[in-house]
Amino acid sequence: MQIKYLGHASFFIKTKDARVVTDPYDPSIGMKFPKTEGDIVTVSHSHPDHSKANQVQGDPLLIDWPGEYEKNGVRVFGYKSYHDKKKGEERGENILFKIESEGISVLHCGDMGVLPDDKLKDEIGEVDILLVPVGGFYTIDAGEAIELIKQIEPAIVIPMHYNHPKLDQKVFKNLTTLDEFVKKFDGPKAEPADQLTVKKEDLAEEPHLVVLNIS
Repeated sequence: MQIKYLGHASFFIKTKDARVVTDPYDPSIGMKFPKTEGDIVTVSHSHPDHSKANQVQGDPLLIDWPGEYEKNGVRVFGYKSYHDKKKGEERGENILFKIESEGISVLHCGDMGVLPDDKLKDEIGEVDILLVPVGGFYTIDAGEAIELIKQIEPAIVIPMHYNHPKLDQKVFKNLTTLDEFVKKFDGPKAEPADQLTVKKEDLAEEPHLVVLNIS
């Protein structure tokens, strides 16, 4: 499995038989969405910085609702969550997507605004790779992301949805930077990379941090 970071909350996940794109964004956020083809597109919620499936080329299966899906050997499970701490009263609902292929499970948290309760954590089950927002304000913050990592115990943690110079600062100025999360992460840290290539047998027991450059 290969994982590339397309920016904000968008990733390109390539398996042997499929290409998955998470939360494609509108260029109005300040970054141009890269030319990308996909077989599956997951959308965590309808905000334009997460829901522009028309940016993805090809004829992908669009998944924007909780449930269980499968295409080209990839299984996707969607779990209802919230974009805020008031059960969606402020920013609406959010979908967590667990993507399974090649014996590896990836959890994309979207704009998770509140940590999952025990029932939801049991439903999600084991997670090998956690794609987690860390910038706060619109989502959980760096400290809450650390708490989620302790609860889920993934093998690999990849941060997303933090402040970046390319983002429109009029909109995203309240997000904290990646450094805030990295300083709080107490565990092995890999050097920044353009992509992550991983096999099931490569996964370690202790969570370690992988920072991906924007492709």
